[in-house]
Amino acid sequence: MKPQYSSEPTDKEKFTKENDQLYTNFAAVYDVVVKVLPTWKQWICRAVPHIKGPRVLEVSFGTGYLLTRYADKFETYGIDYNEKMVAIAGNNLKRKGMCANLRQGNVEALPYEDEFFDTVVNTMAFTGYPDGKKAMGEIHRALKPGGRLVMVDVNYPLDGNRLGTMNARMWGALGDVLRDMNGLFQAFGFEYTDEQVGGFGSIHLYIAQKL
Repeated sequence: MKPQYSSEPTDKEKFTKENDQLYTNFAAVYDVVVKVLPTWKQWICRAVPHIKGPRVLEVSFGTGYLLTRYADKFETYGIDYNEKMVAIAGNNLKRKGMCANLRQGNVEALPYEDEFFDTVVNTMAFTGYPDGKKAMGEIHRALKPGGRLVMVDVNYPLDGNRLGTMNARMWGALGDVLRDMNGLFQAFGFEYTDEQVGGFGSIHLYIAQKL
């Protein structure tokens, strides 16, 4: 089955506001679900072994479950659009006796210097951005030459199998923006690998290196 990639949202501001309100409404529930759902944890934790320091940024960290797996090992920063998520993540880190430089902000305008990070982490979030090129451009700008983007997200299975394709289409029907990541990585000059890590090939681990 062939991929049917999404169109970029036409009203990007509306798309962002609606997603932000959704996460505000369900932030507490989201925090519990991420912590107790083994499949979700398994997917996003596949990113951890590929993180290299010393300086790491996690973009769209949600309630911070993944941060609690690695934040004490690096000079760790995090940015998320949703203020409630930022607050919950900070509390989760505090309970673990860990800390990171967390702030509220937009992936399309990262408040960091050029070539500042050794690794940028992004899990189950890129398909929720209204403008893939702007988001990728900012991530690329913030990475050092030789730095890496470690991403876990939904996309079509490489072999086009029916179950994986149906899973990807379901995510798209729920509002996720499924993009041609091969074309996007190439457009910004990343060298990358693509490993299918779940969902019958619909969950991908991308390791993209900035040249």
